Amino acid sequence: MLAALRNDVAFGGALNGVFEGPAVKATAPYAELGELVVIDWGAKGLAGCELRPAIFIRDRAQGPARLHALAAAADAAMAAIPADLGGWRIASLALLRSRIIRDGPGAWVAIVEHRVRILETA
Repeated sequence: MLAALRNDVAFGGALNGVFEGPAVKATAPYAELGELVVIDWGAKGLAGCELRPAIFIRDRAQGPARLHALAAAADAAMAAIPADLGGWRIASLALLRSRIIRDGPGAWVAIVEHRVRILETA
């Protein structure tokens, strides 16, 4: 997921970095992967997980216009992740919600959350 977001031209290419957790030193705009919630999603004889990743995109600007475009690009980058993940396969990937919050004067954050259901293949 991290590599897909970093390597996506429209998303990673428009940012000053995509970080695995909270960025210590970063210049806006940048993205951070938030906590990953993992839920059992298996069936009888079939291992599976439901993943709930959150992507935080931080920006400093007069308004949230750029952040709206970056949130859409994050969703597109997630949707482009190949289904085969080496021992696992994405069964479904869906955008759960995307929201933009003012985080102080001139500071904005977009939070993009997905549901990714994966099944073990071997």
